[in-house]
Amino acid sequence: MCFKTSIISLLFLIAHTPLSAAPICGPSGVWLQVLGSGGPEITDGRASSGYIIWQAGRARLLIDMGGGSLTRFEQSGASINDLDAILLTHLHVDHTNDLPALVKASFFTGRDRDLPIYGPTGNQLMPSTTAFVQGLFGTDGAFRYLQNNVDGTGRYRLLAEDVDNDGGKATRVIDNEKFKLSAISVNHGPIPAIAWRVDIAGTSFVFSGDMSNNRDVLWRLASQADILIAHHAIPEKTNPVARSLHMPPSEIGKIAAKAKVKRVVLSHRMRRTFGKESESLSIIRKRYQGPVVFADDLQCFAIKKFKH
Repeated sequence: MCFKTSIISLLFLIAHTPLSAAPICGPSGVWLQVLGSGGPEITDGRASSGYIIWQAGRARLLIDMGGGSLTRFEQSGASINDLDAILLTHLHVDHTNDLPALVKASFFTGRDRDLPIYGPTGNQLMPSTTAFVQGLFGTDGAFRYLQNNVDGTGRYRLLAEDVDNDGGKATRVIDNEKFKLSAISVNHGPIPAIAWRVDIAGTSFVFSGDMSNNRDVLWRLASQADILIAHHAIPEKTNPVARSLHMPPSEIGKIAAKAKVKRVVLSHRMRRTFGKESESLSIIRKRYQGPVVFADDLQCFAIKKFKH
């Protein structure tokens, strides 16, 4: 009888034990952590796009929040309360799907300071970031039961702001004692999209988001960056439609070389690129000779390791 009781107790404990958290990237310095290294597929074993910038053991900035990224956020050991801002590259579902779940989760964390959300303007196909947030949490939103997060009656407000940038030059969005955030409009077919640069504590990260490089502007934003996080969604040989949305390895190599970045992290990896890593790397190497890494979920990168 005691044996059966012990077994039942053990099974209960296993069933109610939360996912173990991975160690925080590092207790000091500045780190990039990849939450989701995949795309919109559900057969790749990866979460969709999401990234954290850590500083001194705190998750300061969240870039995109695609499907599965919230689970990775939990596994990373990050706290919603530490976030200073959320940056969205564009509003496709594989970059924003877990945002409502993050907002709901914040109810249980006691967050009590406003949370800015910066993202692109809209067009006939996509809402602006401000309209997107209202469409989720506003009076007539899909999740209007959470409207206290936008109407000022809750513990904190989501402060959505559209980043209007279509002039081919970088726009400084935030410049304070904590960090500098800059953005530039990039081409992702007909979808409004922006790339982000984060300068924090003497380090710099550039997030391409999904883009074709038809505008040839990302290298300006990425100039001398410590890490360029480039989305590697297509192989070199692909159809014209895919190339109108995403950049092939040759464009990634061109951007990295032109910008003289210190390291390239290839993310947003999709099944059509799996098994072609050597080919992709060889093509990138024709233009760029620096370190290149194919990202995986929860991977951490410390800037201090990349200094020459």
